[in-house]
Amino acid sequence: MIRRFRPYFKYLGAVRGPIAIAIGSGFLYGAASGAGLPLLVKYVFPRIFGPGNEAVPLLHVILVAAYIPLIFALRALSGYLNSYFTQLAGVRVLEALRLDYFRRLQALPLSFVQGNQTGDLMSRGLSDTQQLQFTLTLVANDGIKQPATLISALAAVTYLAFTAQGAGLALICLAVVPLTVFPIRFVGRKVIKRAAQMQSQLGDVSSRLSENLSAAREVRAFGLEERESSRFAAACRALITSQMKIVKYAQALTPAIEVISAAGIAVTLVYAYRSGLQLETFIALITALYSSYEPVKKLGALNNELKRGSAALDRLEMVLNEPITIADPAEPARVDRLLGDIAFDRVSFAYKSDVPVLRDVSVVIPAGTVCALVGPSGAGKSTFANLVPRFFEVAAGRVTIDAIDVRAMRLADLRRNIAVVAQEPVLFNDTIYANILIGRPARSEPVDPVAERAAVEQAARDAFAHDFIATLPNGYDTVVGERGTSLSGGQRQRIALARAFLRNAPILILDEATSALDGDSEAAVQLALKKLMSGKTVLIIAHRFSTIRDATKILVFERGQIVSTGSHGELYSGSPLYKSLYDRQSHGVLQPAL
Repeated sequence: MIRRFRPYFKYLGAVRGPIAIAIGSGFLYGAASGAGLPLLVKYVFPRIFGPGNEAVPLLHVILVAAYIPLIFALRALSGYLNSYFTQLAGVRVLEALRLDYFRRLQALPLSFVQGNQTGDLMSRGLSDTQQLQFTLTLVANDGIKQPATLISALAAVTYLAFTAQGAGLALICLAVVPLTVFPIRFVGRKVIKRAAQMQSQLGDVSSRLSENLSAAREVRAFGLEERESSRFAAACRALITSQMKIVKYAQALTPAIEVISAAGIAVTLVYAYRSGLQLETFIALITALYSSYEPVKKLGALNNELKRGSAALDRLEMVLNEPITIADPAEPARVDRLLGDIAFDRVSFAYKSDVPVLRDVSVVIPAGTVCALVGPSGAGKSTFANLVPRFFEVAAGRVTIDAIDVRAMRLADLRRNIAVVAQEPVLFNDTIYANILIGRPARSEPVDPVAERAAVEQAARDAFAHDFIATLPNGYDTVVGERGTSLSGGQRQRIALARAFLRNAPILILDEATSALDGDSEAAVQLALKKLMSGKTVLIIAHRFSTIRDATKILVFERGQIVSTGSHGELYSGSPLYKSLYDRQSHGVLQPAL
């Protein structure tokens, strides 16, 4: 069973120091528990309860009795160090697991993210990584400590069985020291308080992951993979701090109780001497046998935990082993700013099913063309547009920009030349300034913050967003809330347009950017769009015909193919499908899904 987890022990390499301390403390704990206690009973007690004990001075008895809390303190300290450093290594392993899982999600294509439930992906990234971390650290902890305890105890049993001949057995039970209630109450209060903090931090981690998954297209379109990974790493580090505060108090409880109990045993031993009681030496043998029971029980529990960890690992490997089908080429073409000549050469595409979404599509869209994509729902319009920034990989044929296959470009170079404005833009739970700034293409050279601020504000003015931003309490530093819920639909749309203005890419993809707006908001957005589209190659995924008046080229899609191409006048007279769709809208019939 442990062999199943062997490839993942690589995560322990980064925490060699804490693991070394944990293992060393585990061996010391095992020796003190398995052999130390029985031998203490065998060789210390006889000095007090042996023949002629009446002549033993009281001070000597007290000093001998002090060995008991000393041994228990050694056992408690080593156990605490073992548990604490194992947990420290464990939470760092958990951070590494979650970051690897998160980075894998950033690299996987949109088809994978869209093909799985968000909640399930979150559960795998949070709960299953937690389970795997617990299993790995339990193996590293009890896989050392419990066998050491068992071997030491069995060695003591063997030794005592051969050295003690024909003696009787007497077992004296000692009551638990009432003082142990004080550390229990103290630690309980601390753990309750820290647990609330940890749950809050865990909620932040979940929020980061959920937000990223819901904005998968925007992250890829604006090249935010590393930015999002850094933000997620910061949330994970905050969670680790809260977790270790709980560990600090919770793991101190058992050692504290053991030390107090050991002190009680020492007091009882002194009382026994003063009362003239005798203690049989074979209690050492019983102690050794008792010491061998606990590790056997825990090793059985470890086997059950390995099974639970194996199930969690199966779920995680569904993501970790998923092939990355969209990646940078080994030798990418050198790309700076593209002109925007788009060509589809016999392109076919299908999602996971065998039903093709696009079939043998060929079309040329010259630079500077405003091209509208129309057709019934499911005809392939959105898929066509999504192949340009390489959100998906073509099954056959090729997509080129300026005669360069998009698969020959670095993803960052390709997507830097494309701006995407969605029908329902996603804003991150950050300031308005930060939400506009993500439209800025990545730069290697240092950026002047004053010039950068001016560029963001100019982009907002171009998008007719500056005026409403200025009326907000904190202006550009206003936090918009998760998915921009504190703003209206029109305001969110203008923030998205400001991103596109700031990006100033030669290719613009618009997914019906005004379909869900009221009249006033639509008028402002339309003005901004006209300015934004100037001089660019524009793909408009049209859901209503009022948005394609300025299109210089219209592609009519049906069942995954382009069935007609031309201007509005040409298509209205020459394409029955286009005429039918246009007439249905213009005569007030229920708007079809175009």
